[in-house]
Amino acid sequence: MAGGVGVGLVLCLLGLLVVGTYSAAAGLMGAGGRALGLAKGAVPAAYQSLVQKWGALCPALSPALLAAQLYQESGWNPKAQSPAAAQGMAQFIPGTWATHGVDGNGDGKRDVWDPEDAIPSAASYDCDLAKYVKGTPGDATRNMLAAYNAGAYRVIQYNGVPPYRETQNYVKTITTLAKSFEAPTGPVASSRQAAAAIYFAQKRLGTKYLWGGDGTADQGGRFDCSGLTKAAYHSVGIELPRVANDQWNAGPHPSRDQLLPGDLVFFAYDLKDPRTIHHVGIYVGGGYMINAPYTGAVIRFDKIDTPDYIGATRVTSDGAKALPSSGTA
Repeated sequence: MAGGVGVGLVLCLLGLLVVGTYSAAAGLMGAGGRALGLAKGAVPAAYQSLVQKWGALCPALSPALLAAQLYQESGWNPKAQSPAAAQGMAQFIPGTWATHGVDGNGDGKRDVWDPEDAIPSAASYDCDLAKYVKGTPGDATRNMLAAYNAGAYRVIQYNGVPPYRETQNYVKTITTLAKSFEAPTGPVASSRQAAAAIYFAQKRLGTKYLWGGDGTADQGGRFDCSGLTKAAYHSVGIELPRVANDQWNAGPHPSRDQLLPGDLVFFAYDLKDPRTIHHVGIYVGGGYMINAPYTGAVIRFDKIDTPDYIGATRVTSDGAKALPSSGTA
């Protein structure tokens, strides 16, 4: 990462940056719609064209929605297997695959472990469900997702999303998570908790970095990069995953010229694959972030404009809650 700047100088500027940027952002709440396309870098490059193509298979589906389902099911792991025998990137159980698996790449076989079959099959299955519940009152996409979770019969029976907590949570989770894969067509709403998260991180300036550090007493209050961002947002009641590349999907992705203080900024080995994200910081304005850089350094201000900058996430409470559970690292 680029070398830090004088803490005193940036602290003097920080208040002006935050206040000025938030004043300018006051009119952004609720502004703009969302496109059906994918945000740059949101989907691993190996699967982006498949998700873009098959996500447009029917009106109830979108590339972002299909991406959200695949990420929630397997985290883009084509070899994922659950204790319930769900298999592959789309987590089909054998019986469902037997009836709904398709030969997406035309090689003469339907392979649940092959993303070129699994991704088209997931889209095809979604659209089959949308056909089954077509004509049911309510939003077609929400009804499709409800049918995926509870079955088409229940959606028809209840004239829409059935009153099951699990199903209602699933519909909310996928539609919320989809926002982290969409390409915004307008300004992304600013975070109400961002300033307090920055305040938390600012108070840790000068603290030595610790790999795997969560800021606990036995660790001397030390952090690594994702430990710092997790703790900063925990201080405002938002629970992020522990790993930086899982924090990437905690909300929509503003463009570089739309960054606001409090956005998480990310750095990756491969700018076309968010699963290669290796570092995260908290944007404070003016092209700078607060971050815990690496062993031997201290929490400090650094520039974000480096060759490995992949993008940013505007954290939302619902976005964080929608993320699948993950391990620590």
